[in-house]
Amino acid sequence: FVQRTEWSLQLMTQRALEAESNVEKLKQEIFILEGELESSKVENENLRADQMTDLGAVKHNIDFALQNLHKIIMGANWSIRQLAFGADSLHFVAEVLKSTGKISEVEAEKE
Repeated sequence: FVQRTEWSLQLMTQRALEAESNVEKLKQEIFILEGELESSKVENENLRADQMTDLGAVKHNIDFALQNLHKIIMGANWSIRQLAFGADSLHFVAEVLKSTGKISEVEAEKE
């Protein structure tokens, strides 16, 4: 039973470390996506300023900006889902560790 508990604890620790790693990766990805969003905003502003007289070009630029914005939103949504999954994993690990502690306390009381 103790070996099984230790194995479960090691597994949960590994999962927690992986979740923390995923969170860090997602934070980096969000930082990159925010940079891309800012770049797209600047590009969009430049395009608007340069081509306000040519409606066809303006429409094309808006479509291009919307496509980029859609890609950024999709990436951000994916990152948020991954971050939420990582948080759920950490909560699960915390609950397992809490249960393991309670089991250890009960076993200690029996002895």
